[in-house]
Amino acid sequence: MVSRVIPVDRFDLVIFGATGDLARRKILPGLFRRFVAGQMTPDSRIIGSARSPLGAEGWRSMIREAIHEFGPAESGDRIDAFLGCLDYVTVDATGDGGWADLKALLREGAVRAFYFSVAPSLFGPLAERLRQHGIAGADSRIVVEKPFGRDLESARALNRTLSEHFGEGQIYRIDHYLGKETVQNLMAVRFGNLLFEPLWNNHYIDHIQITVAETVGVGGRGEYYDKSGAMRDMVQNHLMQLLCLIAMEPPSRFEADAVRDEKLKVIRALRPVPAHHIVRGQYDASDSSPSYREEVGNPRSFTESFIALRVEIANWRWAGVPFYLRTGKKLRARHSEIAVVFKDLGHTIFEGDERRHRNILSIRLQPNEGIDLTVTIKEPGQGGMRLVDVPLDMTFAQALGKEAASVPDAYERLIMDVIRGNQTLFMRGDEVEAAWAWTDPLIAGWEARHDVPKLYDQGSSGPDDALMLLHREGRRWRDIRA
Repeated sequence: MVSRVIPVDRFDLVIFGATGDLARRKILPGLFRRFVAGQMTPDSRIIGSARSPLGAEGWRSMIREAIHEFGPAESGDRIDAFLGCLDYVTVDATGDGGWADLKALLREGAVRAFYFSVAPSLFGPLAERLRQHGIAGADSRIVVEKPFGRDLESARALNRTLSEHFGEGQIYRIDHYLGKETVQNLMAVRFGNLLFEPLWNNHYIDHIQITVAETVGVGGRGEYYDKSGAMRDMVQNHLMQLLCLIAMEPPSRFEADAVRDEKLKVIRALRPVPAHHIVRGQYDASDSSPSYREEVGNPRSFTESFIALRVEIANWRWAGVPFYLRTGKKLRARHSEIAVVFKDLGHTIFEGDERRHRNILSIRLQPNEGIDLTVTIKEPGQGGMRLVDVPLDMTFAQALGKEAASVPDAYERLIMDVIRGNQTLFMRGDEVEAAWAWTDPLIAGWEARHDVPKLYDQGSSGPDDALMLLHREGRRWRDIRA
């Protein structure tokens, strides 16, 4: 199998917040990999912008170190050529300083894109000044990072602010989960194989589990996280997007608005979640690590570092099929998975076999990206018809070999899509607002009830109440494993 690298048009990409952690860890190392792969043309430009008076050479030196730390193991002699594409300008996001210098660096005839790797409070001032100084035109694109508000009201205000200066077709709301290779393969498996789509409904599927587990705590994000929690930080965006891709109807075409229209229908069909179908938790202290409350410096915090929900979709395809969502920090392993659990056969012809055998389609997002399908076969050897469940495994690193190693990571892929003008893997404004419209009542409910999150041990699967969420219905969570 030979991977095709299709170069994008030459571009000028301006990164606001160019000295920040995201730029150093993800954006610039990712662009370097696209440069080495030949997808980024040599005459493209990346212009860093921040308040710091680094200068071009100072920023290039910072990015050289970032590539050595976070980029490919063998960078070779391509770093110097890549750094030659970089420039830097000091800009005041809320004032007028530096904007004329930035405008002077941009060229006619190149795709213009502006990456807002800054706090959401700066989205509006940046958008306004890009227009005010004649830097952004009708073909320019802006990329905005989450959080897209903290509730419906703030999301609407943010969308209004951006729409005053840019059209919806120019706004790219980035969710890096949608850029993952396995997430896109989910759509290929569903809509590209006759085997699955006829079974993708309540006649054949018992339930679906979506798990995003982390081993790390809140770390240096404590102040932000304690105001957000797992619901706002993960469920409203990342898990919601995974749910939409699993549950949406086949779009008429694989195009941005066709896909996003179907995702929006899923969000609007979500039923309200009753209190007994929500479990919230906080990690407790361990012998070597502080508790959540100690880590965020708030001994009375009621913010959840873990959440599990039982969700239902009110439409014909999914009536009666529960979707179980869970995400948390300081859990047993770093593990993200979508598991589609099919129904029992209902009757077995094999005498003496009383075990429950189920086909399970597992989509692993991290680590070890891949897909496997659990099927029931005869256990090898003599002694009768003994049945055993085994996975048909397609781990990308094994199935595709070197090709898997060269697959772009999420940020690489999504930035290249911005340059192409392809919004398929980006969220639309009405999607974001619909997700908040569903999320806000859940948060308001537990705040009104003064619910206290359940404590759970670090290195566990979360609070015991989350296990009971499935156990009382005769189901069980899949193991969280590396």
